[in-house]
Amino acid sequence: MRIACRIGISLLLLCPFGGNAADRPNVLILVSDDQQADTIRALGNEHIQTPNLDRLVARGTACTHAYCMGSTVGAVCVPSRAMFLTGRSLYRIEYNLPPSIPLIPEQFAKTGYVTHGIGKWHNGPASYARAFAGGGSIFFGGMSNQFKVPVFDFQSDKKYPKDRQKIGDKPSSELFADSAVQFLKGHKGDKPFFLYVAFTSPHDPRTPPQEYARMYDPAKLPLPKNFLPQHPFNNGEMTIRDEKLAPWPRTPEVIRRQIADYYGMISHLDAQVGRILKALDDSGQTKNTLIAFYGDHGLALGRHGLLGKQNLYEHSMKAPLIFAGPGVPPGKKSDAFCYLFDVQPTLCDLAGVKAPDGIDGRSLKQSLSGQAANHRDVIFCAYGKVMRSVRDSRWKLIRYPHINRSQLFDLQNDPDEITDLAAKPEHAATLKRMNDLLIAQQKQFADTQALSTDSRRRSRWS
Repeated sequence: MRIACRIGISLLLLCPFGGNAADRPNVLILVSDDQQADTIRALGNEHIQTPNLDRLVARGTACTHAYCMGSTVGAVCVPSRAMFLTGRSLYRIEYNLPPSIPLIPEQFAKTGYVTHGIGKWHNGPASYARAFAGGGSIFFGGMSNQFKVPVFDFQSDKKYPKDRQKIGDKPSSELFADSAVQFLKGHKGDKPFFLYVAFTSPHDPRTPPQEYARMYDPAKLPLPKNFLPQHPFNNGEMTIRDEKLAPWPRTPEVIRRQIADYYGMISHLDAQVGRILKALDDSGQTKNTLIAFYGDHGLALGRHGLLGKQNLYEHSMKAPLIFAGPGVPPGKKSDAFCYLFDVQPTLCDLAGVKAPDGIDGRSLKQSLSGQAANHRDVIFCAYGKVMRSVRDSRWKLIRYPHINRSQLFDLQNDPDEITDLAAKPEHAATLKRMNDLLIAQQKQFADTQALSTDSRRRSRWS
């Protein structure tokens, strides 16, 4: 009797709405890779075709100020996905996700959910094996040939040796969508599901299928307002692999071609998202399914003379984030500041599942419902040892410790971060205030990086 009581109490703690898992909403998580926040037509980009994401925006709430906190390595998606999966901030995660840190699929599994993982998992086979009870088309890597992705079937023995790997026979987004559709068609419905589908698109190589490669004429695509042929100084990561995907100086023709290919990848991804959402509709489960679509971070793609995501400008740290389903108002936009690691406790809150203890994420439920105007007042970002940034509702500071340089932007009047005001005497007080704010954020998030150096590196890099 005592054991039964203890079990019942534990279930109530994990399931604040009661222990009946069958009454809970399903959860569908869709993750894109390297997708800029402004690449969804319904959110203002008239040059791209994303009809399925547009419908998802109409059905739910889009968060227009969602940020990846950053990275300590060039593969920004690794810590970004680790932060989402754990609800923890950048300096409180381990990239291989050790058993001591609970993951969001595990938390839902404890309450009776069927967990299923599909697609890119860049945080090691061991963490995948403990996260999911099923899966398909599993890719343990960061990038590959989009038409020949090395994948695994789900292994019940939780082992993924090289000899069990196979090569995908279709574009990656289609391969992953096939597995998701198959799961939705086969799910019995006696238990709610937690379905995680992580794409590799639109990450390079940017090679959309021919139908989508022809969708965009480079000559008709505008250059970004903050396009530059070359970044004006050494930001500390100028020659990483991503930056070598096009020669310097960047030319308008090369950047327009890259954008056309990038948009083709996103439109193809959008079509596969549509297939998954249709399968959900056909299953009769749409009204009872929480959906979260997010990108793990953004990308430069010609902005500021950069191509990659290894920088702290808005275009690289902001990401798309859309919620839809029970408890989420339709057709709304939220401009509340949030991190991607806030998604985990938000889904837990909306589903009535207890979030893990000790996380840094905060539920967005009240912001989504309109009950709270603000979520966070400040956003802090970091990259390696060479960049730190902080922003509030108007101002943004980026600090480059290796060259003792700062940039200050008035985002209210200069959202594209074109005019650096750091050296202007009239903004000295703002610069100091933002620097103090940056130091405070470093302390809050356990970042020990010094903001200046005695062995200053060259500002020029070429």
